[in-house]
Amino acid sequence: MSHLYRWGIDMLFKIVVVFALLVIIASLFSALYFLAKDKNGGARTVKALTLRIGLSIALFALLLLGYYFGLIGPGQR
Repeated sequence: MSHLYRWGIDMLFKIVVVFALLVIIASLFSALYFLAKDKNGGARTVKALTLRIGLSIALFALLLLGYYFGLIGPGQR
């Protein structure tokens, strides 16, 4: 595998991780917004928090796979 190809895969993995973190944070803030605005139930808050938990678990699994396949590791830049 060429060095340039490897660099591209590593960078793509890092971009996906950062994007996932941004989506998780957006979901968290949407839950906060729904919590403040919805006075009757909070079903939208629960859905937003459920989505956040699912995305967090998926991100954790992605990080484990990245470590297993050598895309990330301790001390790598």
